[in-house]
Amino acid sequence: MLHCCIIRDLITRDRMAESQPEEDDLALTEGYKAPAQKSLAEIANQDAEDESLRRYKEALLGVGDISKVTAAGGKKVIVEKLSVVIDGRDDISMDLTGDLSKLKDTPVVMKEGIEYRLKLQFKIPGEIVPGLRFFTQISRKGLKVDKLTYMVGSYGPNTEDKPFHEFTASPEDAPKGMIARGHYTAKSMFVDDDKTKHLEWSWSFDIKKDWD
Repeated sequence: MLHCCIIRDLITRDRMAESQPEEDDLALTEGYKAPAQKSLAEIANQDAEDESLRRYKEALLGVGDISKVTAAGGKKVIVEKLSVVIDGRDDISMDLTGDLSKLKDTPVVMKEGIEYRLKLQFKIPGEIVPGLRFFTQISRKGLKVDKLTYMVGSYGPNTEDKPFHEFTASPEDAPKGMIARGHYTAKSMFVDDDKTKHLEWSWSFDIKKDWD
C-alpha cells in the first residue's frame, strides 16, 4: 500500500484557483509543502517489474501504456476555452488560443441575479501538473469588487480517448439591483503549485436587467 500512497500523492494533490492576484494570493496553505514533482518517465521506471503496480499507475493517470507517454515540447498546460455556464441557456464561450487582447472588447452579457458557473477546458500535453488553481479578480470602474478562487487539482497527460480536461467551478450569483448593473472587467490566471502561470488573460461582462 505504500507504493499506492506515493503514486496517489503524486497524482491527486490539493485542488484550488483565482485571477490576476498579488503574490500573497499564490501562497499555499500555511505549513503545506508541495511534494517533489516526478516526471512520467521516473514514475514509469519506478518498480517497473511490478506488473500490478504498473497497471495501477496507468489507471490513475488515465493512460493506456505509461511507458509510451513522453513529455511534449513547449507548454505544460494549454488552456483552450473559458465558458460561462447558465442553466437553460447555451454556454457563452471564449477562445483562449487566439488574440487574448480582444476578449475585453466583447463582453459577456448576463441577467442580474442569475446563477452561473465558470468552466475551463485545457490540455496537459505530456507530464503530470500538480495543484492547478484558477483565479479571477473582478473590478468595476477601476475598483476591485470580488475575487474568486477555485481549487482545480492535479492532472496527468491527455490521451486519444480523453483529448482534453474540463473543470467546472462551484456556482456564483451575478450581482443584482439597479446599482449593480453595468460593465465589469475580469482578470484571470491559471497557475500551479510551483506558481507557474500557465495563462493570464482579461475579459469583461455586462450585468443587465434582462437578457438582450
